[in-house]
Amino acid sequence: MVSAFIMIKTVAGKSDELLSAVTESEGITEAHIVAGQYDIIAEATGPEVYDVMQSVATRVRNLEGVADTRTYICLE
Repeated sequence: MVSAFIMIKTVAGKSDELLSAVTESEGITEAHIVAGQYDIIAEATGPEVYDVMQSVATRVRNLEGVADTRTYICLE
């Protein structure tokens, strides 16, 4: 199993609404609103790196109100 953290920057005023959509996305195990450069940090899992990068990260990136994402694959 592969894990990754997805940093999500939202458009102004959309963090609360997007938190629910992100949390409900397939492959997301948890998500939190945070302070800093990004607005939401989500943890994703999948059987392979490709599954996380193509499926989970793409689904999240395509949600309305998402301005930018960065995905970090866990090495441990």
